Amino acid sequence: MKTIFLVDDSATILLSISNILSKAGYATEKAANAEEALRKLNGGLKIDLMITDLNMPGMNGIDLIKEVRKLPAYKFVPILFLTTESQQSRKAEAKAAGASGWIVKPATADELLNTIKLVVR
Repeated sequence: MKTIFLVDDSATILLSISNILSKAGYATEKAANAEEALRKLNGGLKIDLMITDLNMPGMNGIDLIKEVRKLPAYKFVPILFLTTESQQSRKAEAKAAGASGWIVKPATADELLNTIKLVVR
């Protein structure tokens, strides 16, 4: 079973995405912010994909990706953004930081699952 790590400051988003993924046969891990996500990753959490929000209090999603990419175990793990932002400049910034893809909220379950299938093998 593939494990997807969800990082979002919205408990509602974490719950709804987690429910969609669980029904589709994925295991999920959750973090409410970037700092908690890094603690879990540094603690040895094994994941197949990370989905993170861009705008969070404290460290934002782009800075989180930069930090995750410094960790040898997660250098090549796919990372998707799930955010309300859709500007090309932010997408370019995220891609430069190491993001594998971008999903604009609100995303349907099908959009989410189809995007995940493209990046998780």
